[in-house]
Amino acid sequence: MTELYNSMQPMSIISIADLGCSSGPNTLFVAAELVKLVGELCRGSDHMPEFEILLNDLQGNDFNSIFRSLLPRFQEELRPGGFGHCFVYGVPGSFYGRLFAAKSLHFVHSSYSLMWLSKVPEGLEMNKENIYMSSTSPKSVLNAYYEQFKRDFWEFLKCRSQEIVGGGKMVLTFLGRKSEDASSKECCYIWELLALALKEMLSQGLIEEEKLLSFNIPQYTPSPSEVKAEVKNEGSFSIKRLEASEITWTACGNINMDSSTNVAKCMRAVAEPLLVQHFGPLLVLDQLFDKYRTILSDRMSKEETKFVNVTVSMTRLAD
Repeated sequence: MTELYNSMQPMSIISIADLGCSSGPNTLFVAAELVKLVGELCRGSDHMPEFEILLNDLQGNDFNSIFRSLLPRFQEELRPGGFGHCFVYGVPGSFYGRLFAAKSLHFVHSSYSLMWLSKVPEGLEMNKENIYMSSTSPKSVLNAYYEQFKRDFWEFLKCRSQEIVGGGKMVLTFLGRKSEDASSKECCYIWELLALALKEMLSQGLIEEEKLLSFNIPQYTPSPSEVKAEVKNEGSFSIKRLEASEITWTACGNINMDSSTNVAKCMRAVAEPLLVQHFGPLLVLDQLFDKYRTILSDRMSKEETKFVNVTVSMTRLAD
């Protein structure tokens, strides 16, 4: 943001888009930090730009909650700093298509959203013992996931290239992996353990075998080299920085809960809509995630488990 502001000033308005914003307490966190940063850069100047904050997520996102409970706190937080006017908008829709007017954005941010694919890949019939990629998945299944990721990410980059001004910035964080093996434990293990809990439900007659065998997670956790290759392939952005970082499973969630409960709650928030849509409302989610928590507790007590984040900072090339 500092580089953007210094290269484009004076700016009368700065448009910031957050893609996959959700509706939790941190929805406006990045926007607030960026506004404060520009405020510091403008300190001592008689010029303060106005801000457009554009919050995007799918149509089912609770935008009403954002504007009813989060926006007042956001405005209150910024008021003492005397920052320029901030206009906040909700923009429902998939980021795998156009969302904004051409050349209207200066800064795009997305965190923990782009690993979600636009759909479950085709050609997963041979993956029946798994709900995601795993060490036992056939090569064809791994290829199907990777090809869907490439199509989706290329489309995402192409759409953003049309919406971001030349010299504009984009920072993306994926749940990813360091390994070049798409079936490595660092990205697939969390889903393999959920699959074990589902198989326990099957053995007890609580879910149908046909339903379990046809359930697949629409996610792909890329490596840094895969992200780099697709950015280069699309051709509209230059990469300023690309890195992978780690966070242990035990660092997730509420410090007042045990780690396995935290991870189970986080994964339930992620997986519940997919599970209900596929298995139907009769699936006893409390029972499933109790089993999952028990499995997590056992594995986390025996080994160090980590998530990997892949973060890339890019600049829109001039046309």
